[in-house]
Amino acid sequence: MSRTDNGEHAASRREQRSGIVDRLRALIGLGSPSVREDIEEALEGAAGDVTPHERVLLRNVLALHDLRVADAMIPRADIVAAAQDATLGETLALFRNAGHSRLPVYGDTLDDPRGMIHIRDFVDYLASLAERAEPVTAEAPAPGEHAATVSLAAIDFSAELSTVTVLKPVLYVPPSMPALDLLVKMQATRTHLALVIDEYGGTHGLVTMEDIVEMIVGDIEDEHDVDEEPRIEAVSDGVYLIDAKADLEEVSQRLGVDFAPEDDGAEVTTLGGLVASLAGHVPMRGEIVPAPVEGWEFEIVEADPRRVARLRVHAPK
Repeated sequence: MSRTDNGEHAASRREQRSGIVDRLRALIGLGSPSVREDIEEALEGAAGDVTPHERVLLRNVLALHDLRVADAMIPRADIVAAAQDATLGETLALFRNAGHSRLPVYGDTLDDPRGMIHIRDFVDYLASLAERAEPVTAEAPAPGEHAATVSLAAIDFSAELSTVTVLKPVLYVPPSMPALDLLVKMQATRTHLALVIDEYGGTHGLVTMEDIVEMIVGDIEDEHDVDEEPRIEAVSDGVYLIDAKADLEEVSQRLGVDFAPEDDGAEVTTLGGLVASLAGHVPMRGEIVPAPVEGWEFEIVEADPRRVARLRVHAPK
């Protein structure tokens, strides 16, 4: 037998052995390695080509496959909604205090949803009422002057929301629905708000498109979000309870140790961002992440699948 024949015979034996192993893995429920696992392994070995921030984003995208709507939803107790019999004035105040652009509307209780109202549609409706009212001045404007304005006082703010025809439909989804499937459905229906319904038909929670996107990219804040000062508190000797949003430079100054990572391409400015970069994923509650300074440790106190909220920083013992 020639050397070529020997090589072909060996290759054939390897293929047969590989096929047997794959069949055995399938019989015991392991299956063959998936593309997802291959990508995760590639990310582990791509330390020089992929920055920690990019690695976190890619891992979050892969993890979205296993996350459900229940992981992203706002619980029922935290839902801000408008009653159908609320007045226009009460609804306007609710929009102002809640700071949301969309509010679900319900009948008797949250278990009786009627749709949602968008702040843009609501303001357009009020403006249309004002335009139909008598103007403040009936005289024609002089050259160079502004046109006569309409009177907002003419709007009946005591009218009930049920008389307004600006309600839009919402999506109703179960908590077990994959979050990625809901994101695709929201894009297809151009609906950014969904109510999570439990097995009895009651309202279990609420989820928006922003909630799902934040599972990938982290918190999305705009100019209207209240910027509260993150808490840095010494709870005992060498143990500090710190909000994950705390500025990394400020934490380093308060604790007297430089936690800033080396120049590896990572753009992290908060303590939570540093911990996620060090772990390579969003750490869960109870997880311990070693700090870049020897002896220091980060203990996750409060977290969800999207972000770290609070953590304990332990000094070397």
